[in-house]
Amino acid sequence: MTAASRVSEHIMIDITRLLCGRVSRAEDIRYTAERGAAEPLAPAVVVWNCTRRCNLRCLHCYSESSDMAYTGELTGGQARALIANLAEFGVKVLLFSGGEPLLREDLPELGRFAAERGLRPVISTNGTLITGDLAAIIRDAGFTYVGVSLDGTEETNDRFRGRRGAFGMALDGIRNCREAGLKVGVRFTLTKHNFADLGSVFDLVKREGIPRMCVYHLVYAGRGSKLVHEDLTRAQARKALDLIFERTNELAGHNGAPEILTVDNPADGVYLYLALRKSNPEQAGEVLRLLTINGGSGSGTRIGCVDNTGDVHPDQFWRHYSLGNVRERPFSDIWTGDDPLLAGLRRKEEMVKGRCRSCHYLGICKGGLRVRAEAVFGDVWAEEPACCLTDEEIHS
Repeated sequence: MTAASRVSEHIMIDITRLLCGRVSRAEDIRYTAERGAAEPLAPAVVVWNCTRRCNLRCLHCYSESSDMAYTGELTGGQARALIANLAEFGVKVLLFSGGEPLLREDLPELGRFAAERGLRPVISTNGTLITGDLAAIIRDAGFTYVGVSLDGTEETNDRFRGRRGAFGMALDGIRNCREAGLKVGVRFTLTKHNFADLGSVFDLVKREGIPRMCVYHLVYAGRGSKLVHEDLTRAQARKALDLIFERTNELAGHNGAPEILTVDNPADGVYLYLALRKSNPEQAGEVLRLLTINGGSGSGTRIGCVDNTGDVHPDQFWRHYSLGNVRERPFSDIWTGDDPLLAGLRRKEEMVKGRCRSCHYLGICKGGLRVRAEAVFGDVWAEEPACCLTDEEIHS
């Protein structure tokens, strides 16, 4: 595939595209590549955790961020050198994340620097700091998308994020982005604590006219590593997916219907395919074709991460494993090096074990998130513990 075909944040399954045939800009790029083309050297997306400081303290935070100053973060000059190297290397999207990226004062300047060099700068934020004026600054700096985390209704979200009033401030931030003409979306991470709120968040997205909703699966990293037993059961995950499919179909009939995606578990796509194979075999065949193009897990291939201190990781959840530091070597040199984990992630189909190794759909899924397998089994190549498919389904 070409680099352009792989524009995705991590492992995104575009439910709207697969179920309803509606093509967004990013998904049109991702799903129309010719199969068999050489894999690009550069990842399509780099997540840069531009600061670790955050004004909230979320239960599932993979960077374990708090409201404090962290030493050793990349300076403005070092950040510009990183961005210039990413652009020259062929990276397409630079995702500014954190911590809370809006606490970094030079964020607009760095976003503009990235956009001027051909990168597409986007932001992942808790949304609580986005005033009307700041939304306009973000827009004028060239950022093309703002993803705002909301993890349930007001009470649930505020408990999850460790601050009373966080829900209202985030919703104001979303509204301010929309007023400024910025594309904005909701990011919702599923756990047992907020599973019951999923329908209410769909209602919110519809009521507010929010153009995008991404439903994330929990990743066991950082503070999220303490929530392994709070992840959905297989039955709950399937029930959540059924609801997502139902609501996506319902919303598709409305003007300005939002894009609905699931993130961080490519087995979602297989589950959708298997459901359609029973009800609409012709559509199922097209879904299978698109999922094969999308290519499943992209950790260490289509996505990379640079943390606040310059360490490079296979994705944003591998903070405990550094491939090298951009202060010492350019990202492009690190990414094309001979690190053993990176090499393994680039041939996951040969490395994975257990149910993943025997799964008929391994070529679509690529074994899910290896960091989850490591967290549960102590083995990077063990089977994906969050797969929602039954033993019968993986061999069907």
